[in-house]
Amino acid sequence: MNIGDKAPEILGKDENGQEIRLSDFAGKKLVLYFYPKDSTSGCTAEACSLRDNYSELKKLGYAVVGVSVQDEKSHRKFIDKYELPFPLIADTDNKLVEQFGVWGEKSMYGRKYFGTFRTTFIINEEGVIERIFLPKEIKTKSHGEQILEAIQNQ
Repeated sequence: MNIGDKAPEILGKDENGQEIRLSDFAGKKLVLYFYPKDSTSGCTAEACSLRDNYSELKKLGYAVVGVSVQDEKSHRKFIDKYELPFPLIADTDNKLVEQFGVWGEKSMYGRKYFGTFRTTFIINEEGVIERIFLPKEIKTKSHGEQILEAIQNQ
């Protein structure tokens, strides 16, 4: 997915098994953020930064939805432990990560594996991607502030 592309209507199922659709956010902008794994240090810092800036994002007309390939149970534990006020999509079949082009080969300590590239898409009220934060841009500890700054500088 690139800037100017329309996001898919069906995004996936959240931590409670509820289907999340793009049309659920009609009239709002959406921060759709993809992250590698629940409860890891970077992903926790990113989720908590978004949580801490959530009310400000909401005031500006934004909804927030996280996506990773862990299952609903893992997402519920993550949400409960860190009091996350937004849903997390359990993309266990890798459909959404592949659709958005954020799934691929990674390398850590010389070991190669497949995983999610930390990426955030800002989607406008019409469902069109208007901004993408790429993995190298994202500062996990202050990602909420990064998004707010980008919004205010549009």
